[in-house]
Amino acid sequence: MDKKELFCEKNGKLHVGHTILTGFAFLASSIAWAIYDPYITKILNRLLSESAWITNLSAKLNEAFPVLAKFAESQGQDVNVAGGGITLVPLFIGVIMTFDNIFGVIFQPTFGKLSDRCRSKIGKRRPFIVYGAPVSALLFALIPWVAIKSTLPVTMLFIILFVFSMSLWRAPAVALMPALTPPELRSEGNAIINLMGGVGSVIGMVAGAIVVAIYTAITGVAVDANNEQFTSFPYVFLIGAIVMVIGMVVVRLFVHEPSSKLEVIAENNRAAEEKAAKKAEKAAKKDKLSKGERKSLVFMLAGLFFLFCGTNAITTFFALFAAEVLGKSTSEATIMTTLFAICSAIAAIPAGKMGKKLGRKKTILIGLVVFMFVFLLYVLTRSMAVIWIALIFGGFANMLITVNTLPLVLEIGGIEKVGTFTGYYYTATFSAQIASPIVYGIVRMLSGSYLSLFVYSPVMFILSIACILFVKHGEAIPQEIINKVEEENAD
Repeated sequence: MDKKELFCEKNGKLHVGHTILTGFAFLASSIAWAIYDPYITKILNRLLSESAWITNLSAKLNEAFPVLAKFAESQGQDVNVAGGGITLVPLFIGVIMTFDNIFGVIFQPTFGKLSDRCRSKIGKRRPFIVYGAPVSALLFALIPWVAIKSTLPVTMLFIILFVFSMSLWRAPAVALMPALTPPELRSEGNAIINLMGGVGSVIGMVAGAIVVAIYTAITGVAVDANNEQFTSFPYVFLIGAIVMVIGMVVVRLFVHEPSSKLEVIAENNRAAEEKAAKKAEKAAKKDKLSKGERKSLVFMLAGLFFLFCGTNAITTFFALFAAEVLGKSTSEATIMTTLFAICSAIAAIPAGKMGKKLGRKKTILIGLVVFMFVFLLYVLTRSMAVIWIALIFGGFANMLITVNTLPLVLEIGGIEKVGTFTGYYYTATFSAQIASPIVYGIVRMLSGSYLSLFVYSPVMFILSIACILFVKHGEAIPQEIINKVEEENAD
């Protein structure tokens, strides 16, 4: 790509204003998931608990395998709540919460590649965002209303339609900044993108508390865990939908992605077929990964798998952990996770600078070690004060990891394969998010407490560290070296 077409570059430095505008695509996606995980698990918990089919299935399992109830009781679980045995509700919540990731694994790589090949007046990535985000927003706003007015199967239909629509534009939205930013600036650019994502997450997390305060002030009716799904949830989802549409409008109006139709015109105007053939051959060779690069890619994707196994369990089940172990409502739990998101946002820019100065791999490993330590510290102390410490330092650690993982993967692939390698990235992360809720659902069912969440995640982080230690590629190559190589090749 011609330097003049790099939307996020100015005088060899990152154009912060342009990058922020690009980040509205990620903000639109982030607010949806910030609301989705804690609120959908609560909706599912109610609907599944009220399901006669789940109740009967749990009873049959307890009758066939009474040892499961005895084991769960020995771990401290109150089996009387489930009629004298274990309940399958946590397992089914975990299975259903994998749907968005299953769709991501199936469709995101495909639509990442399609965005690489897209030809339109508004660019390669923006068409997916402009048309996908409004559909997702509409479905998102309808989910809580459907859950109140209809049945579990109908609610599941709307959830499936929503996660499908999100999978169509998420990879292009994430690929937008790297496609428009020089490789050596991507860690800094990704820091700003994640900062924008953090803003979206914070809005999603505080939306519940704002809605509860307004609702209580207007109606005089207190909102608690018993009535929150019928009073505050619909408005929380509506806020998320509105912000998603706003993010899409900003990207459409202010992110001037180069017209990808110009590429077709340029290709058709090439004077010599021989020159075009040589260029294509050179590009093909450039696209092939060396043995070492393939090894680094495999270990990095494996590291991402275990990393997201740990983080997904936290985001998916934290609201239920807060309710069971800490006695907090959904809005109170989201306030707690808001602190995590704020700390992540504060750490975004420093994380990008650390990635550039120390290297992406070292920064990621530092984040994983900190994450693991603070979570295990809570298990050892079980102190409410330590929970807040874990959320603060976990937020900082999370951003050290998040800011640098995607640029590392994209650097292995090269500028021409941004969409494709974004798809690989999300294949690994979504595969983890498919497996983790199910695996942890079983762990929770057998352990008898959501406290096990703070043991399960550090174990996943240890496995992630073990994989990432074998990654030897993916650091940014300074632009002056790239220029020197290009000049030598030209000569």
